[in-house]
Order: sequence, then structure tokens, then C-alpha cells
Amino acid sequence: MTYKLTCSSTADLPESYFTERDIPFICYHFEMDGVVYADDLGRSIPFQEFYDRINAGAMPVTSQINVEEFIKFFEPILASGMDIVHIEMSSGISGTFNCARMAREELLAKYPERQLYLVDSLGASSGFGLLVDTAWDMKNAGASAEELYNWLEENKLRVHHWFFSTDLRHYKRGGRISATSAALGTLLNICPLMNMDYMGKLIPRAKIRGKKNVLKEIVEKMKTHAEDGLAYSGKCFISHSASPEDARTLADMVEATFVQLQGKVKINSIGTVIGSHSGPGTVALFFWGDKRID
Repeated sequence: MTYKLTCSSTADLPESYFTERDIPFICYHFEMDGVVYADDLGRSIPFQEFYDRINAGAMPVTSQINVEEFIKFFEPILASGMDIVHIEMSSGISGTFNCARMAREELLAKYPERQLYLVDSLGASSGFGLLVDTAWDMKNAGASAEELYNWLEENKLRVHHWFFSTDLRHYKRGGRISATSAALGTLLNICPLMNMDYMGKLIPRAKIRGKKNVLKEIVEKMKTHAEDGLAYSGKCFISHSASPEDARTLADMVEATFVQLQGKVKINSIGTVIGSHSGPGTVALFFWGDKRID
């Protein structure tokens, strides 16, 4: 029985990636300056323009994918006689997974002979994308829909997500930190280091002084947690919000440290929905490692 692997736009991979692999994706939405846009991987608003507008004072507001949108997305696939394995952004930071679950219940009542497997990635951005990428490799190698679903549920917490930010202005404007904290952090050149916990929530882990130090620390986190340590031979993804130089520096550090990587580090842009919350200046590192337990 053939099936489709699907996901949402917040996997933060290039549109060409999904097109070449025939992976349908459904778009989140955001509103900026009174206009609603699809989170369509940079088609509606190029990423640099999006972040330039935030720097100029725009405050985008995101919205989740609703039940009706999921039904419209899933139903043509089910109606064609194919099953679905859908991977979604973490329920720890969005209610979208629950909307997908309600759409599933409605659709399987209409198509009882079909299967629609839903995976809560407990991840975001290109960490969620790394899970999708591995799922596609497994599907391409012949894994059945049920086998793939079971493997993803068993292993999704082994994807590590480590983020740092060099720009606290957007966090202050969005009310995520106080004006005093932002001013002090900027004065002291503090770069917050964060990761995704076992519940798929973004957790501050350390306040590190200086970009050079936070870059070193994020590589240390990979040394500690990567599968097989320095002998890590899996893939590594990086995503960034208008910080290509910092992303390239981190990629070079990772490639120099983990010489058995599967290919070069893939660098992607943080999309408009994740970027609406992070703002410019965020760099994120993703890899396979030990199971996240806190």
C-alpha cells in the first residue's frame, strides 16, 4: 500500500526540498502590518525582507492551521486511495497538532479503509525538518507507513535542538523579556542559549556572554549529546534568522569537530512563523543524539 509523507511549513526546509521529494506541506499563517500571509517558505515575503521589516519595527502575529484547512489538505490524498504519515510541529509550542488530530477523526469516519498517522515531532524549525528528512529516507528505503510511524514515535526525542540569539530587541518588543533584562543583556553582550525539552517546549538553559563563547558552548552541547559523540556520523542541520555569517561560522566549527558527518552541514533559513517569535539574530543547531529527558 502506497502512502504520502506530509508535514507543515514550519519544518523550515527549502521549497525545492519538498518538491524534489514529493512531500506535500501545509502552510501556517502570519499577519504583518495588517496583511495576512502564508508561511510559504519565502514566496510571499523573501526572508531578508521579512526580517528587515521586523528590524524596522513590525510585529508579526502568527496563527495555527485550523481543522478545516487540514481536512482540505489531507482529503485529496485519502480520496486517491493513499494513506498518510503526517509530521507536525511540536504541541509544546502550538495548538496545531490538536487541530490535525480533530481533522483526522473526521476524515477517518469518512474513509474508514484508510490510515492517517499523526506524529507530534516535539520539535520545530529545521529540527522538525531533520525528522522529516529521516522519515523520507526511511520511506524511500521501503518502510511501510506503520513501520515509519512507530519508528518516529520511538525516536523523535533523539533529535536535539539548540538555539542562541544575539539580538534581544524582538524579545523585548514581544514581551518575552522585560525592557530592563533586554537592556542589561545587550550591555553585557549576553547571548541566551536555549533548547527544546522532552515536552517540545523551548527552555532557556544558559546566559552566555559573547557570541564567540556561545558558539563554542553550542558545539560542546553537540559533543555531549550527539550519537557516538565525536564519531557522530549522522546529518546536521542549522537554521538562522538573517544571520548567515554566524550560521556559516557554526557550520564550519561543527564540520571541523565532527569529521565523520554524513555530508556537509545543511544551512536553512528560519521561516516566517518561527521567525515571528525569534526575530533576527537567532541561530539553531540540530542533530541526532541521546534521548531528551528534561
